[in-house]
Amino acid sequence: MRVLLDTCVWGGVKTGLLSASYDVVWAGDWPADPGDEEILAQAHAESRILVTLDKDFGELAIMRGRPHCGIIRMVDISALQQAAVCQRLLERYGPELLLGALITVDANRVRIRARK
Repeated sequence: MRVLLDTCVWGGVKTGLLSASYDVVWAGDWPADPGDEEILAQAHAESRILVTLDKDFGELAIMRGRPHCGIIRMVDISALQQAAVCQRLLERYGPELLLGALITVDANRVRIRARK
């Protein structure tokens, strides 16, 4: 499974997902942050699930209809827990994400919005 981590996601998530055999790119490794629209477009162009902490991607995907290959948004998940949470979501909801679902997760629940 291919994943693009937004710059706001802790860089250690990349290491955790790589060790679990995911194909991972972290936007924090890029020379400059190109902005949300470009990050979402890059994830889509490379068929990558976008992982972020930023709610603006939901607006881009839902309200503005920008194409994507699935989005995970983590809310109030500590940096040290992000890799494990992300891996569990990818394992559990990979098929839904690949169909364009938007998943929001916090400490108490997982909300899934399927692509319409």
